[in-house]
Amino acid sequence: MKQWKTLAAGISIVFAFSFTLLHHGWANYDQTKTLDYTGTVVEFKFENPHSTAKVTDDKKKTWMVILAPVSRMDARGVPKEKIVKGSSIRVVGYPHKEVKDEMRAERIYVEGNKFELR
Repeated sequence: MKQWKTLAAGISIVFAFSFTLLHHGWANYDQTKTLDYTGTVVEFKFENPHSTAKVTDDKKKTWMVILAPVSRMDARGVPKEKIVKGSSIRVVGYPHKEVKDEMRAERIYVEGNKFELR
């Protein structure tokens, strides 16, 4: 019985540690530099742990935009069916401190409607 408890504890520790390594913290984004632009969606993925969108801004720079998890996107009423290749969205958020083309979105505007993602 003791071996099973030890095994279960070990598996729990490994499982928890793996999520810690895989999850990126919001501390990696520079909240002193707000980005706010309207761009064209190149790609959209509605998946966990975070939905993502590749969006090209008016200067022709393509950003990897980290959005909210699926559950939060649904809870906020984000119209995922309208975020498709070629559609226009406005993104407000913060650039990654080290990855030059990545940002975290605080809010997005789809067809003029604002959606808070935090």
